[in-house]
Order: sequence, then structure tokens, then C-alpha cells
Amino acid sequence: MQAKKRPKILVHLALLIASAFALLPLIWMVSTSLKTAPQTAEYPPHLIPHPVAWKNYTMDLHTDNMNFALLARNTLIITLLSVAGTLISSAIVAYGFAKIRFPGRGILFAIMLSTMMIPASVTLVSLFAMYRWLDVHTPIQFFGTAKPLWLPYWFASAFNVFLLRQFYLTIPEELSEAARIDGCGEWGIFCRVILPLSRPALVVVALFTFMGVWNDFLGPLVYLQSPEQYTLAVGLENFLTRNGGAEYNLLMAWSVLIILPVLILFFVAQRTFVEGIATTGMKG
Repeated sequence: MQAKKRPKILVHLALLIASAFALLPLIWMVSTSLKTAPQTAEYPPHLIPHPVAWKNYTMDLHTDNMNFALLARNTLIITLLSVAGTLISSAIVAYGFAKIRFPGRGILFAIMLSTMMIPASVTLVSLFAMYRWLDVHTPIQFFGTAKPLWLPYWFASAFNVFLLRQFYLTIPEELSEAARIDGCGEWGIFCRVILPLSRPALVVVALFTFMGVWNDFLGPLVYLQSPEQYTLAVGLENFLTRNGGAEYNLLMAWSVLIILPVLILFFVAQRTFVEGIATTGMKG
């Protein structure tokens, strides 16, 4: 028994060491955010700040040049709209590819997957020109608003469609057949059978989308013009560059406030997230 337990102990020890190295940047960021400005320039640096400067966080929330509450509200609105759009659209498209047989299904699915190889920066200029054209030729204003940031998520995402399709394939076909015998159509099967069973996969999609949109910098930088529309990522960049640079302790405090919602969301949905990752892709 002792010989069998020894490899497990070594594996756990190796994982703990790797986790410590992975958490070191986060720990250092939190430590720096609680230091005074002179302490950030000390050499050798000290991990535990003394005294603890809690005022760094209140200074970030009450600066004259940056309205943290407004930036957080803008980011949250864009993120929630993007998450809702990608959940609805990607779930519907994935169901079509997984459960509905139609001519050319495999070819269309392969074409959709091929779009994942195109970097977002490659299509940025074309999308910008398209939104400019729509802004001129339609009554809906796109340029200078947040619509270009969340509207594309309502037309499905190739990665999310692939992830959800793989999960749908693990759901037994007998459940759909039983629902058809009871009189359900495809839409009824999707809403009453597939979606309730897909909660883990939907949580994975929601978390990935939330993290991507919440931390997005390039999109808001390109499409948003007014400081009142900026997101937290753009606000952090402005905070860094104002007056030729920012104090590192205040910068780290701002960064902690930005990543805090993502960390909380992950820990709240951790079990469902791991379940969704573990069960996705078991059948192809």
C-alpha cells in the first residue's frame, strides 16, 4: 500500500509546485496593490507590504480622470449582451449540426470550423468598413457605439458551436425519439430536452465568452470614441499612460479590481465548468 501511495504523493507535490509558480504573478500583483509608492521601488522587493495601503483601492475608485463605476457598468453591459447572444445563437446552430440531418451538413460544419483559423485582427479592417457602411446606409447607428462589440456574438461562434455540438452528440438519441413520440417538434425537443441537459456545456461557453469580452481591449479601442463609453480595459490603458505613466501600486490595484469578477465567477461555477469540460468531446 505504501508503494502505491508514494507515486500519488509525488504527483500531488509536483502539481502543488506547478500551481505555486502559476499563482506567483497573481500573488505579486495583489501584494504590489497593497504597497505604497516607495515600497514598489524597494530592492530587494518584499512580498508582504508593511504598512498595508488599503487606500490604493479607494483612490482607484475615486479618481478625477477615471470613473471606475461607469467603466465597470459599460463593460458589464457589453459582456452580458455578448454572453446572452452567443449562448442563444451557438446553442441553436450546434443543435442543427448535431441532431438534424440535412444535405451538406458535414461540408458546412467543416467550413464553419475553418473560420477558426482566421485571426480576428485580419478581419478587423473589413468589419470596421462594414459597420461604417451600415452606419451610413441604415437608420441604425453603429459607428461610435457599443453595437459592433456585442452584435457579432448573436450570430454564433465557431468554437462555441463546435464545443456545444460535441456535447449534444453525447446525449442519447432515444431521448429525442421519445419526445417526438409525445408530439414534440425539433424546437420543442431543443428547448425541453437538449437545453436542460446541456447546462454544464452552456456554463463553459458562458465563462469563456465572459472572460474574452470582459478582458477585450482591441475592440473597444477601435470602435468606442467617447470616454463615457470606454470599458475597463481601455480605462486601464488610459490610467497607465496619463501624465506619462501611473504609480505601479495604483495600477496593480486597478488590475485586481478588473480581474476580481472573473475569479469570483469561475469559483462559483467551478464544479459545473469542470464537468462541462470533462464531458465535452467524448463523442465525435
